[in-house]
Amino acid sequence: MTDIQLHVFEWIDFKAVFLFSCVFFLFYDYLRNKPPKNFPPGPWSLPFIGDIHHIDLKKIHTELVQLTHKYGHVFSIRLFGVRFVVVNGYKLFKKVYVDQGDVFADRPSLPLFSDILGGSKGVILSNGYAWKQQRRFVLSTLRNFGLGKKSLEPSIHLECRYLKEAMSDEQGRLFDPQWLMNNAVSNVICVLVFGDRFEYSDSEFQTMLKTINEVVYLQGGIWAQVYNMFPWLMRRLPGPHQKIFLLWKKVTDFVRSKITEHRVNYDPSNPRDYIDCFLTEMAKWKEDEAAGFDMEHLCSCTVDLFTAGSETTSTTMYSGLLYMIKYPEIQAKIQAEIDRVVGSARQPSMSDKENLPYTNAVIHEIQRMANIIPVNLARAATEDTQIEEYCIPKGTIMFGNLTSVLFDESEWETPQTFNPGHFLDDNGNFRKREAFMPFSAGKRVCLGEHLARMELFLFFTSLLQHFTFSPSEGVETNLEFRLGATLCPHPYQLCAVPR
Repeated sequence: MTDIQLHVFEWIDFKAVFLFSCVFFLFYDYLRNKPPKNFPPGPWSLPFIGDIHHIDLKKIHTELVQLTHKYGHVFSIRLFGVRFVVVNGYKLFKKVYVDQGDVFADRPSLPLFSDILGGSKGVILSNGYAWKQQRRFVLSTLRNFGLGKKSLEPSIHLECRYLKEAMSDEQGRLFDPQWLMNNAVSNVICVLVFGDRFEYSDSEFQTMLKTINEVVYLQGGIWAQVYNMFPWLMRRLPGPHQKIFLLWKKVTDFVRSKITEHRVNYDPSNPRDYIDCFLTEMAKWKEDEAAGFDMEHLCSCTVDLFTAGSETTSTTMYSGLLYMIKYPEIQAKIQAEIDRVVGSARQPSMSDKENLPYTNAVIHEIQRMANIIPVNLARAATEDTQIEEYCIPKGTIMFGNLTSVLFDESEWETPQTFNPGHFLDDNGNFRKREAFMPFSAGKRVCLGEHLARMELFLFFTSLLQHFTFSPSEGVETNLEFRLGATLCPHPYQLCAVPR
């Protein structure tokens, strides 16, 4: 046999192996991701990449809303990995997450977060018995330290004073308020969790807040999605996804150092904060390992409280100031109401809330329009169930599109417009709206809802009482937001002029 013939046979063998491999992997992908019988409809997906070719991940929350026009309020979609179900619109969201709350109480196991945390730990990602015990403990502990009570107000008032002083130091010059806001809001949860606050001049803590902000942005991006699809490969490859691990390590190392400090001077008879209370609880649950009262769960739960308590509320406040410089007439109306009800001699308190209906309405409208968590954190069906006429097998990953709730055209008079009137009745009194769900709903509703509501009201009224905020002269205020795991305004500058 000639050399040419050998080369031909080698080429044919290579071609055959290549074609066989392609057919095998395509068949494998089809079987693995084939929709079950009577599954919610959705776009025709390509092998491996799913529906990524016709969805802009930078605005996926609005893209999902657009898909309702073709597939209805419940549909399935696939982005790289397995197919998941999306629920849209207030009525269906409530029906699924509240009325069927027990069925959709679990979190799915996603490789990225499992690798970061070493499993499903903490109060956000854990499931079943451990999650119930950890959530119960977090709520009872934070209540004991004043969550939802007037006893927490002095701590927030103190932080309001520090924040006002820091803004006054800018002397009316242009500055970006993001990190001041982030530090102030974070200090409230830090007092509850770590037992102390951090000065705005603390460069190490400022770096930590920027680390949290960056990792929250990155883990909502495409590289995180690719990691969840091919974890066995991505663990070994360099790339932007590795930065997520480096950043989370900085956060967890910071938290571990605080836990270590606590253990040195820990006094069980005088708990100072959440960490101390958890250390005490560990001794009570020695015989019940499944409850999760161990050092790894302590670290994960503390990271959850610290990051979630720092990021979302501060981003809402950052968005709120942006809306104030965009709509100076609304800002002036708030200030007039605060002047009339509170005056300038004392700080606003939670007892003023009922008498500040317009201000309260604006805060709610900021939350609605800012839409900080545009797509609810993933849930998983704990059993075979049904949504509308569709079958949902156990383990199906579910996403609730909060954007479709907060901008539901059947619930809001002018959903795309910043309109405080959404929360006011004909007499100017504040009115609650059932479709107002920025904290989600059901069994996994945000743990920090009461704290966030208190912080938003006290920080916002305190700042508007003492400052008038305005944009840079001649610069058009940009309301475009960037999407990561949260929706955040692009960096901007403003002037804070003392009143």
